[in-house]
Amino acid sequence: MAKLYFRYGAMNSGKTALLLQAAYNYEQQGMKVLVAKPSKDTKGNLNIVSRIGLERKINFLIRPDDNVFNIVKKKKNISCLLIDEAQFLEPIQVDQLMEIVVKLNIPVICYGLRTDFKTRGFPGSTRLLELAHTIEEMKTICTCGRKAMYNARFINGKFTVEGDQVAIDGENSVTYEPLCPHCYYEKVNQ
Repeated sequence: MAKLYFRYGAMNSGKTALLLQAAYNYEQQGMKVLVAKPSKDTKGNLNIVSRIGLERKINFLIRPDDNVFNIVKKKKNISCLLIDEAQFLEPIQVDQLMEIVVKLNIPVICYGLRTDFKTRGFPGSTRLLELAHTIEEMKTICTCGRKAMYNARFINGKFTVEGDQVAIDGENSVTYEPLCPHCYYEKVNQ
């Protein structure tokens, strides 16, 4: 029986690298995988790019008004659908992923952030937390050595809790750093 998986973690927890590894493993066994990402993720254009230097061309881009179920049902002999940056999915698209699992019997593995730089849930992630059969946290550490849970946003090197929910890492002087709750709130209160 296929399942819907949500693998989440703070920035730099290796989500994209593990997605690429999963795709490689399926293909080494002679299976066909589809790799996709939401169009809000402009990093790498039509590629998925890992911070450790791995990258791969996606099979399709998911736009906010796309029906993911309809896209996948047209494909043949799919063993798995892998989605990077799943936090950018629309909630209805997460429902469509569950339809893929149930109606097409294709496992769907989503990788993404749980929360934004203000510690608020992304709509896509929230829906994945509500629906996924399996939820797995991918861990990383803060600069202090504690478990990082939050994604701190920096603009021109300065910590901020202002701005739109979505700003892509590396664009317009925006960077992110994984922080533990202690270090995050220390910066908020400075």
